[in-house]
Order: sequence, then structure tokens, then C-alpha cells
Amino acid sequence: MPSDFPWSARWIGPGPGDAPDLAGADLGSNLWIAYRKTFDLTQEPAIAPARIAVDSKYWLWVNGTLVVREGGLKRGPNPTDTYFDVVDLAPYLVKGRNQIAVLTWFFGRDGFSHKNSGSPGFLFELTTPSGPVVSDTSWKTLRHPSFGEAAKKSNFRLAESSVRFDARLEPQGWMAAAFDDSAWSAASERGTPPGAPWNKLWERTIPQWKDFGLKDYVNGAELAGGKVGTLTAHLPYNAQVTPWLRVSASPGRLIHVRTDNNLCDIQAEYLTREGEQEFETPAWMSGHAVIYEIPDGVQVLGLKYRETGFDTEFAGTFDCDDTFLNTLWEKCRRTLYINMRDTFFDCPDRERAAWWGDIVIQLGQVFHTFDTRAHSLIRKCMYNLANWQNPSKTLFSPIPAGNWNKELPQQMLASIGHYGFWNYYLHTGDKQTLADLYPQVRDYLSIWQTDVDGLIVHRSGENGWDWADWGKEVDLRILDQAWFCLALEGAACMADALGKPGEASAFRAKHDSVIAAVNAHCWNGQAYRDSNYNGATDDRAQGMAVVAGIAGPDKFPAIRTELARSFHASPYLEKYILESLFLMDSPEAALERLRLRYKEMVSSETSTLWEFFSRTDGTINHAWTGGPLTLLYEEVAGVAPTSPGYATYRVTPRLGPLKRVEAGFDSVKGRIEVKITDGPDGFLLRLKSPAGTKALVALPVREPARAVVKANGVPVWQDSKPTQSVPGLQSGRAEGGRINFVASPGDWSFEVH
Repeated sequence: MPSDFPWSARWIGPGPGDAPDLAGADLGSNLWIAYRKTFDLTQEPAIAPARIAVDSKYWLWVNGTLVVREGGLKRGPNPTDTYFDVVDLAPYLVKGRNQIAVLTWFFGRDGFSHKNSGSPGFLFELTTPSGPVVSDTSWKTLRHPSFGEAAKKSNFRLAESSVRFDARLEPQGWMAAAFDDSAWSAASERGTPPGAPWNKLWERTIPQWKDFGLKDYVNGAELAGGKVGTLTAHLPYNAQVTPWLRVSASPGRLIHVRTDNNLCDIQAEYLTREGEQEFETPAWMSGHAVIYEIPDGVQVLGLKYRETGFDTEFAGTFDCDDTFLNTLWEKCRRTLYINMRDTFFDCPDRERAAWWGDIVIQLGQVFHTFDTRAHSLIRKCMYNLANWQNPSKTLFSPIPAGNWNKELPQQMLASIGHYGFWNYYLHTGDKQTLADLYPQVRDYLSIWQTDVDGLIVHRSGENGWDWADWGKEVDLRILDQAWFCLALEGAACMADALGKPGEASAFRAKHDSVIAAVNAHCWNGQAYRDSNYNGATDDRAQGMAVVAGIAGPDKFPAIRTELARSFHASPYLEKYILESLFLMDSPEAALERLRLRYKEMVSSETSTLWEFFSRTDGTINHAWTGGPLTLLYEEVAGVAPTSPGYATYRVTPRLGPLKRVEAGFDSVKGRIEVKITDGPDGFLLRLKSPAGTKALVALPVREPARAVVKANGVPVWQDSKPTQSVPGLQSGRAEGGRINFVASPGDWSFEVH
């Protein structure tokens, strides 16, 4: 929601000497504007919150110390409004004279994750015991003369530009407290919040970026010695980086900086001044290596890089007795992390865009990969999607966006359904977000219609992109039914949680009628097929029918047979096919198919996963390809919530051919860890379960009638029935080749012989 903070600051912009003094004027793109403000404090504050808004990004120094590196979020929380940051500046302020310097970057154009306001603007309000410090005409400003746009333009999907920096024109030391800014212009006022074009202001809900500091390249020792020509500096893995250099040069020498993975064309050009100098490009790039083009007349004194990214820790752990799966897990989480910043995006190089089909797969991974701070990015994306809903009730992504408005109906159904919004609530228990967004979910579902057979009518989408997956042999109508059923399932659960039983009942009635219609009209005895579809049987349709609950156990043998021979899906929908095999209790088949599909990626030299199963096209760091990470935790290790916020969760391991699996992650209730071994002496499961939970442990047994189970060394099951009791453990029943228990919080050891 927009903040109710009572702003007294004024939006400010370039002074008359730097740009036309017209609020809202089109001043072009890629504008870099510097601001300075000097003020006095009667005492050193214990806390001093600064509220800062900008279109589009800013860097902030206090008394010469860089406090915020790339602050601000890409616009906007909805199609009209703007974000603001809150930063405590107290640690950097002193009694007496203080100085603030700010560099702003106005993208000046729309992108797939940014809505351009049309005008550069900066807003600042600092609260101190000595009174507020606000942006107004007392601030000094200068259009930074060194910045321009590099010759290689970034592609139309990105709002940010490639950067050119001419060090000969730089007002050196302008960020320092002692710098003389008397020749700078007074800033021009652009209005008071919530005025146009920035409108209402929403407080940033995700952390400032994590700064890993300047680091040496992997081959740093090879890069020293004043070399010229093309220098390839290797990174330890695919990362978001800002390259840095120190050189001694004659003036006007052009240094070009890029990465080996540059589909977005974000690059940097640096024109040297005389003597020794340093430069770090402010626009982040990504790749496995940074490539410096060093001309004659330049001596390299040092090359480094700074990795930045979402401020969260890699809390999840996974290890098993299969090196292939361990490597895949590592590549999944590296791919996930490089696709997180202002939003989740599909790839960090070509688009940096929040495609919700990708996000649905990403959010499933987040809960098992990072600490709980990462949940805030999921929540931001959910609010963005809902708050960008069209008057027609349609949803679309990527958003925020100024140059995209096409609905992808199946992705939108995925976003609001079982694997999207409901999955977020199941892992977090965040009921307020559910309540805030439920009306948009209900509205979107209302625009879908059924035909005379009771099947969902295919929608090509508002503004039109009729897409379900890359590749051939796509049975669209079956996928429509599956995604709609999953959306109804999620909506019904949301309605139940929010105390709307009538709406939940209506959703479930529709859900059941669609399932009945699909089985009546689309099952041919061997596979699900739309009667108007003439291609080869679609593996996507079979897998999605299982995960959506359309296919019952009587269909499983035929579907398993089809999935052993059909391989049409891209990595996007492959995740659901693999999951369907686990749900059909075929972990061996799931892991065999996974190895076959991911073989080339896992054995490759890249640290991230590709858009397609082949390197012939697409990106090499695509978010949707990481779905197996979720399956390793929730299906192989078997740990997943069964009620919101992990009040209850299951431990239902499906190891297949594996003999050892260890997994751990941070849930909202605390750390959960499992260690599982399966050998000739029996099955052993160790569980660390946090306070406030109940673990539903389902132990696999080969011969239920002869099985003996011990819990913490005490026999608790023998001769097909419970035996001794253990405090905190409830014995259940034998069912489906498993013996079930309910464990209270604590450390548990289960042995099955």
C-alpha cells in the first residue's frame, strides 16, 4: 500500500543550467545527475531515517562515505506510482557540519521491468533531532559531464543503458565533504508528493543489495603486469558484477568492458584521464568472465570485480550419493540467485523480466535455498502482479513494465494457483498477503468460460501471445484444463483460509466438473489428447494432468509408458512432468528421465542452467530450468508443508535408486534437517524438527507385516501394530507401503528393519 508518511520534501531535478527547467519534460535517456547538500546538526543522532525516492537509481555518500550503492527500485508498484527507500544515516552523521552527495541515474525509457515516469526526479527527507533535512532548491546540482551512453546500445527489453564514462570531464572528488560546489546550479523544484509524474509513494519491501566487496578474479595473477589487448578475467561462477580497474594512462584512451554473456548488451566504455586512476562501472553485468579491451597507452595496475545481489544467505543444503544430482542442485541454486534483484527475472542478460511462469518455478526453490529474507521478493512480485491487473480483469507479466502488456493466460493461471500464490501461503503462513490479493484472483478466474462439453474455452490472451511452452507437439487445450484446475484448487484453498466457504465450494464444484469433462472427452485409453489436436502425444499434457489431479491411479500405467518415450517439453514444463512421476510413485523413472534431460547441462562448464536443453539457442542462465531443486527437497528428501507456515509438514522420502540423502533448509518455523540412508541393514531417517511444528513422518517399508521400527532407539512398531510409546511421538497406521508417525519438535532417529 502507498505510505502515509507526511512528506515535507520537494521533488527536485536538474537546474536551469543543466536541462530545461520543465517538470515532466522529455529530457532524454541515460541522464546522470549529481546533487549535494550541506547542513548542520546540533547533536549526533542515535537514529536518523532518510526517505529517498528517485527515478531511477541512486548512489549516496554521507561525509564522503558511500552508504548506498545502487539504491531505489525500478518503477513501479502499479502503473502510476513509485517506490522509496528508508535508510538509517545515523552511523555516518556527526555533530556539526555534514554533507550529503547523491548521484542519480535516470533511465529515461521503459523496459520489461521498469515504468518510465518521463522525468528525472529526486526526493529526500532526513529526520534528525535537529530537524528535518529535505530536498528543495537549497540543494546544488550538476548534470554529471562524464557519463554518456556507450556505442553498443542495450536491447529494448531493458530500461538501463550501457555506460560511457569520460574521466577527463569528471569533477574529481565531488562526493567529498570539502568539495567546492559553489559553481553548481540550484536544483529546480518539481512538486510535492503525491504529485505527478511520480504520484503515490510505496515503501521498499526488499533489502538493499548485498555487497560482497571488491574481489580478485580467479586468474587475477595472470592479469597483472601492464598488459594490453584483450584480457579475459574469470569469475568463480556466473554472477551479477560491476567490473573495476586501476590503470595508469595517457588521456583519452578508450577501455571497453563487457562480459562473455552479453545478450542484453550492457557494456561499459571508459575514457582515461592523465595519470593513475580507478573506475568501477555502476551498471551491473553478468557472466562467467569479464573481458577488458586495453588499448596502447594504458598500463593495467589492477583488475577486480564486485559481486552484488539480493541480500540473503544460502541456507539450504543438499547432498546425496549421486554426484550428478549434487552438481545439478548446485547449478539450480546458482541459477536462482543470479535471477534475483529488483524482481525475479527469467534471465539476467537478455531481459531481466518478471515472467510469472518462471517465478512460479523460482518461488518453489526459494523456500529451500535461502534464509527467510528472500520471501520478501516473492511477496513483492505477487503484489506487483495483482496491482497491475487491467480494468478488464486480465493479468499480465512481465511487470512492472512500460513496453509490454500481453497476457499469457496459462502463465497467469499458474501464478494465482496451487504452485503460485497458494504455495507462498503454504510455506509462509502470511495471511495478510493472501487477503490482499484474493480479490484479484477471483476476478481473473471469472473471465474464463466453459464450452458445451464442460471444458475450459481456450483463451489466446488479451493483446495476444498464445504461448504455452517452447518446442513442438503442444496440446494447448489439455494444458488449459490442467492449469485452470490448479488455479481453482489454489483459489478454493485461499477462500477456505479467508473464511469464504461459499466461494470455496463454488471453486471446487467447477474444479470437479472440469476434471470430469476432461476424463469424459479427452482420455483415449492411452493418453490425454484434445480431439482437435493432430500432433504427437504431448508429454506436457500427460504430466500436467497428473499434477493437476485430473488423472487418477487407473491412468498412471499408461501415462508412465508415454513419459518413457515422449520428450517434447522445454525445461519450463519438464519440472511438472518429473513431479508427476514422483506423484505416481515412480522415483526411479523420475530420476532416470531427469538424468537424460539434464545430462548436457550438468556435464557442461557453465555454473548455471540453460533456457533450453541444448546450447544451440537461448540463455545459459534461465530461471525456469531450476525446478529439479524443489523436487530434490520435496519429493526425494520428501519434506514439504501440509498446512500454512509449517504448522504441519510431511517427511515422505522417495529415494528411488539413491542410498543416501541429506537435506536442510530454513523454514519460517526454524531449521529443518533430514539425513536418510537406505542399505542392506535397513532404512534410517534422522530428523531435526523446529518448535511450533508437527512432522508427519511416512517411513517406507518393504514388508509391512514383518517391519520393525525404532524411534530414538525404542521399538515403536512391530507385528503390524504400534508397540511401546515414546514421548512426543504418535503412531499412525501402515498404508501404501509406509508406516506413519506424527513427531513433535526435536531431534528424531527412525530405524526400519
